[in-house]
Amino acid sequence: MYIFETDLMEQHYTMADAIQDIKRTLKAKAEGFIESPERTVLDVKKQNASALYMPCCNLQSEMASVKIISVFPNNPAKGLATSQGIIILTDLKDGQHVATLEASYLTRLRTGALSAIATDRFAKKDANCLAVIGTGAMALEQVMGVSEVRTLEKIFLYNRSIEKAQKFKEILIAKGLQAEITICESADEATRQASIINCATRSNTSVIHKDAIKPNTHINAVGSYLPDMREVDTDLIIKENQIIVDDLVGVKHEAGEFIAAVESGQISWNNIYATLEDVVTNSELKKNSSITIFKSVGAAYFDLAVAEGVYKKLHSQSKEITL
Repeated sequence: MYIFETDLMEQHYTMADAIQDIKRTLKAKAEGFIESPERTVLDVKKQNASALYMPCCNLQSEMASVKIISVFPNNPAKGLATSQGIIILTDLKDGQHVATLEASYLTRLRTGALSAIATDRFAKKDANCLAVIGTGAMALEQVMGVSEVRTLEKIFLYNRSIEKAQKFKEILIAKGLQAEITICESADEATRQASIINCATRSNTSVIHKDAIKPNTHINAVGSYLPDMREVDTDLIIKENQIIVDDLVGVKHEAGEFIAAVESGQISWNNIYATLEDVVTNSELKKNSSITIFKSVGAAYFDLAVAEGVYKKLHSQSKEITL
């Protein structure tokens, strides 16, 4: 069994790699090769936290995985990371567990890659202004995903903590982003100036508001993943706007603002324009509304895609242990 640690993966497995591996897996899913049971989410209310268990297999590549990831927002005060996880990769040709991978980076990377795929199809080709709402653990790879498919000239940051927003600005500069970066005093101030919006929060109330969005804006909403969470104003989740989701089954169970919009009659699940699988396999899908919203809650086959990708690319550069 190989052990893949974060430092090695960050050095050698890139956003471009993740985008290609996810597209390949989505094509396999469209052909019926992916089996992905519904994930189990344990809500740890006392800690305002969650633990997720996510199995999947790809019968085309004959590989399977299970990811275990915990999200504990209070951890930074204890000197611990907000999210911690592992992925175990299994070869279905002989049942051997061939690798264990640290999952936090891969989770952030694959989520950024999902937003990149949606942004590439639905954001304006000349979109160059990005608003980032929430500058926590998921934010960096979201920005890197968008910058992979669009040339960003301006980035507007908002976080409830100005200090965290300033630190994130410094991280973006260190990453070599050439865009002009501005810290905003409110989410509305940031979104009013943007043609692409990334939102990654654990908010229970909407942070992206209908009256603070320009026409022809694309939104990537990747933070809320429990039924009582809200990021996007439900007044934006209407039939006139195109809704794209990473995984419809997961969104029906976990995307709070979308569940609320369906329950209030603003949309039905039949109004969802496309899944990411459709985006990858159907080149005819086009932006035909003023506002497009991509909602991601994650799915195990996305984790399998990047875990396989790492294994194929890096197993000769990592250490192997015998169990």
